[in-house]
Amino acid sequence: MGQGQQEKVSTSLAGAVSEEISASLAPVDAELERRYPGDPGTRQPVHTVYVPGDVFAADTLRSWGDRALATLDEHAPDAAAFAAVLGLSDELAEPVHSRVRAKLEREPIEDLRIDFEDGYGPRPDAEEDEAAARAARLVAEAYANGTAAPYMGIRMKCMEAPVRDRGIRTLDIFLSGLIAAGGLPEGLVLTLPKVTYPEQVTAMVRLLEAFEKAHALEPGRLGFEIQIETSQSILAADGTAAVARMIQAAEGRATGLHYGTFDYSACLGVSAAYQASDHPAADHAKAVMQVAAAGTGVRVSDGSTNVLPVGPTEKVHDAWRLHYGLTRRALARAYYQGWDMHPGHIPTRYAAVFAFYREGFEQAAARLSRYANRTEGDVMDEPATAKALSGYLLRGLDCGALDIAEVARLTGLTRADLEGFAAPRRGDLTASAQ
Repeated sequence: MGQGQQEKVSTSLAGAVSEEISASLAPVDAELERRYPGDPGTRQPVHTVYVPGDVFAADTLRSWGDRALATLDEHAPDAAAFAAVLGLSDELAEPVHSRVRAKLEREPIEDLRIDFEDGYGPRPDAEEDEAAARAARLVAEAYANGTAAPYMGIRMKCMEAPVRDRGIRTLDIFLSGLIAAGGLPEGLVLTLPKVTYPEQVTAMVRLLEAFEKAHALEPGRLGFEIQIETSQSILAADGTAAVARMIQAAEGRATGLHYGTFDYSACLGVSAAYQASDHPAADHAKAVMQVAAAGTGVRVSDGSTNVLPVGPTEKVHDAWRLHYGLTRRALARAYYQGWDMHPGHIPTRYAAVFAFYREGFEQAAARLSRYANRTEGDVMDEPATAKALSGYLLRGLDCGALDIAEVARLTGLTRADLEGFAAPRRGDLTASAQ
């Protein structure tokens, strides 16, 4: 048959068959859209820093940045020294070191949580009332004067009976203070800890609904993170994955699942010396969280290490290597966020993140460019892979590991192009790249 000859197309099914199938699947189509809307496409911070409510001050962010810089200057004063500690290649040494220093000077903390739970503990009601009101004032002032982190908020006490009323009151005081100071900031984040039953998530939803109604806010304005710190949140009494039900119980308000390394490990009886984010029990919990959250728009965050980079240089270097390795391990497993507990952790947090994005940058850019231009290469990529490649580049841009100019130079794409590839229509992911 000649190439110019038109093929004869034949069908056997009446059009009504397709219409009937579509009608029968309409509820499923709607359910897919409701339950699995995909990633929101907004920036995800690379870490969350917890500061007790009584310690938080107007200069906390700058203080952490200055202390991190001082630690870096004392224990790894130049790019070669820092690279030697962490095992960075010669090609990465200078770019990573210079970007870490610039980040610590410009934006030392991406996400700050003022803690009224474990880091704060039980206090007299009047004391916690005052601390919550003070936190609201300082957060409002930070956003007003441009010194805020991109994301800021509080971790309240949990919904368990002994502390429930106290947690609700603290949240009310904090949010009411923000409203009185001019409104809720765009970067506001709330964290609900020690969630064990989906009903506790539902209670949080009802609480936020009541606050929105009290202040005539847009329904759904307030979202929250769910902290996974108990075995029951992973495996419920009936054998189901409770965390999946928690996401649905949030009714679209859940923004993240945060793994609590030490509470979860203790819950399973892991001895203190082995409580770490790379323990098999931690890997299992986070894998379940990751699968439950996939496609829902809820993001997963790793936990922290409690080994602090303090003391003589040798001990600082050991702690840095541990933290760097755990962070790189999490990134490879698609946990793009974690917790940091000390200013000395910040240099290695950013070093790990920047190295992760910079060392794979050229390959990712080349693959995405070939996909976008429909040119052949040594890998046959599909829409799902293009989504992953563009998401990788966007996360690198958001944290400062990459610059838009260098991404554009190697890909020929704008940020809007990248965002388009990162958020394809659902049907596009099932179609093969041509």
